[in-house]
Amino acid sequence: MHGEYKVPKGKLVVVDLERDGDRLRNVQISGDFFLYPDDALDALSASLEGAVAGASEAVYREIVTAAVPPGTEMVGFSPEAIAIAVVRAQQDEPEEGTDRAD
Repeated sequence: MHGEYKVPKGKLVVVDLERDGDRLRNVQISGDFFLYPDDALDALSASLEGAVAGASEAVYREIVTAAVPPGTEMVGFSPEAIAIAVVRAQQDEPEEGTDRAD
């Protein structure tokens, strides 16, 4: 699943993930934002591994906010932007029995 969010006057945040039952798996966050230190991105992606699928933006925002390592600078995006992209990725799921190529 793939979700995107363009922060107003900010950067693009992209989240790719899979759903395994009622849990998120293989969460990857990317985009054209700036993050210092770079390895903080691993902590943000890892924070969403195993999170409940179908949760609200507020739940995902809290999860990501809690995972931001001390001293991290997020330029052009925020935990809220990541949360919005996560929700959008799950809304992008095709209905059972439909073909996305139509």
